[in-house]
Parts: sequence; structure tokens; C-alpha cells
Amino acid sequence: MRLRFLTAGESHGPSLVAILEGLPAGLPLNEEVINQQLERRQRGVGSGPRMKLERDRGKILSGVMEGVTIGSPVAIQIENLNHSRWLGKEIDSFTRPRPGHADLSGASKYGFSDLRPALERASARETAARVAVGAVCRHFLNQFGIQVGGYVCSLGEVEADLSGLSLEERIQEAEKSEVRCPEPGAAEDMRKRVQEIMQARDTLGGVIEVVAHGLPAGLGSYVHWDRRLDARLGAAALSIPAIKGVEIGPAFQNTRLPGTQAHDAVLLEGEDLIRPTNRAGGIEGGISNGQPVILRAAMKPIASTLTPQQSVDLASGAESQTEYERSDFCPVPRAVPVVEAMVAFVLADALLEKLGGDSMQEIRTRFLSLRQQNLSDLKLEDRGHLYWPQQD
Repeated sequence: MRLRFLTAGESHGPSLVAILEGLPAGLPLNEEVINQQLERRQRGVGSGPRMKLERDRGKILSGVMEGVTIGSPVAIQIENLNHSRWLGKEIDSFTRPRPGHADLSGASKYGFSDLRPALERASARETAARVAVGAVCRHFLNQFGIQVGGYVCSLGEVEADLSGLSLEERIQEAEKSEVRCPEPGAAEDMRKRVQEIMQARDTLGGVIEVVAHGLPAGLGSYVHWDRRLDARLGAAALSIPAIKGVEIGPAFQNTRLPGTQAHDAVLLEGEDLIRPTNRAGGIEGGISNGQPVILRAAMKPIASTLTPQQSVDLASGAESQTEYERSDFCPVPRAVPVVEAMVAFVLADALLEKLGGDSMQEIRTRFLSLRQQNLSDLKLEDRGHLYWPQQD
């Protein structure tokens, strides 16, 4: 793969840091590109009190000179403003693991004498660094007319009917909603449901859909399991805290259909090959097919609840109840930019893998020469082939 990134930092530590390696030289880039996406991550009904404290801003530390990338790793720092409240203070022990969080599993793996080191790193606070990386990747994709956007399909049991909206309309309308749902009636029901869950001192999950427009055919590969585009997207989305399920297109709905109805017919319009439907979600055989790539991610209700849950105090050995650690009530609207970021990273990596090149000039030239989905570019021969000749 061409691109890779690492993040560092703890939830209440001094800062988060991300390093993105593999960007070509010559990409115009400034901090506002990053900060626009960081600001989006902090908006949404159901946020916890920490969002009133943090004002995330990304600072580019390396990889950019005179406003353009230079081909070296791009390092981005996001200061944790909330760190000042923890600096130099003794912190009470955290010994009662929350069901569904990394508290117990982290202590089992790393042998901690307190649960805090696990929750500090496993916290979704780390996703701010991912959004910064994703902002750079989507900015790179934008140079080629590729757009990534997302929206909320459901919150809890409230599901939006989005069939009357185009994919473009869904993305545009979602940004006008505090629950990031593009359908006004469902958005209001979702807002009310979030208020109810906050009053109940509980948490709420939902389903997020992310769409990539303008992606060329031919990204990814079927030759190895780890090069399949849908596998890479699925792994990236599932790496996000609380994301427990992923589908490409209406995958689970397709299981209820016969094969003749579950696939996208290939038709001819002039010389162009077109599809009247997109049930494959833009990927066939692990390769993008020129249709919009659609990924749906299921986010569980998060584990930090104001209402205590049954647990065990690992210090005393007595059954006990969980202690609340400040968190969101419903992070789903705020998670939309996070899922977008991971999708953008994978697609930027796949595009660079396909095109190669060390500079934007080289990559633009190669992008323009990509094979199109038409009869002129796809010239097949109507003759037999002896693929495996008999050996003497």
C-alpha cells in the first residue's frame, strides 16, 4: 500500500499526534483543510460535556513547505485543552471495568494495575487524529473530482426513509441537521429520541452511511485477500471504536433476494457501459466498478453510561457497579466524519496504488489516462484462447 498513518496520544494527555506517510509532493495543503473536518466532528446532538471544553485545531508540524506537500511524512498535532484539568493532579483508581469497553480486555492483555491506561488509549478521543488524517486524504481525492460524504440512516429504533433523496441530496441535507440525518421528519424523531436517552441516563447507537462519488473503476484487486477494496474498507471502518458491523451497499437486504434481482445489470448507452442499479455498492470482485462506493457502518450504544451497570471491583474482588467516565450519550452524528475519514484514507491509498508517482503532476497525468467503462477502452477479442497448453 502507498499510504499509512499512525496516531499517538491519550484521551486526557497533552495532545494527539498523527503522522501520514506516502502523500505525493505538490498537494496544496493548509491547516484550514484539517480544521474544517475537526469542527464537523465536534458538532451533533447527544455530545457529552467534554465537547464544550475542547476546540480542536490541527497544527501541521512537518511535510508541508510554502503551502504544498513535499513528499515527506505529514505530522499533525491536536492539543488536548482538557489536559490542564488533569495536569499535576492525583487521579483516583479505576478498578471497575465497564461492560463493552476495553477496560477489562486491556488489563488482561497488558497487565495493568489500574484500568485507566486502557481506557485512555482506547477512548474515541483518538478519532480526532483520524479525522485530521482523513481531511488530508479527502482533500487529495478532491483534486480528482472524488467526493466523500456521509449521513445517519438510523438512531436506535428510529429509521429514516431516504429513498426519495439522491445520494448528493442526502449528503447536503445531512449537514443542516444536528443529528446528521437528511430526512427532516426522521431527524426530528431522532433528536427527540436522543433527548429521551439522555433523560434516561443511557446511550444510543445507530447506522451511518458513507458515499464516495467520482471514483474510477479499477481500484483494488481480487488477486489477494488483503488487496480487495471492500475488505480494506471494512477493516478500516471496524477499527473505529464502537463500530461493530459493516456492509457494502445493501448487503444484508440482498440476502433476501434471488440472484437475478440482487445484481446490477450491464447496459449500453452509446458506447458507455452503464448500471441502472447499484446493489453491489460500487465494488465487484474487490474492485471498484465506477459506481458510487457505499459503505454502511453499525455503531453500538457506547459503554459509558450514567446509569451504573453490573461489574466487579478488581481491587477488592467484590461485585459492584460501574463508575461513570464522562462521555457522549449518542456519538453517532459526530461519528459520521470519523467513518468518512477512514473511507477517504482507504480510497486515497487505493488511488495511489493504482496510479503510482511521486508528484501531483505525475499522478494527474496518469489519472487522465485511466481506462474508462466503454467499448473503446474495453476491446475484447472474439476468439478462443489456449490458456494452458499441454506440456510435453
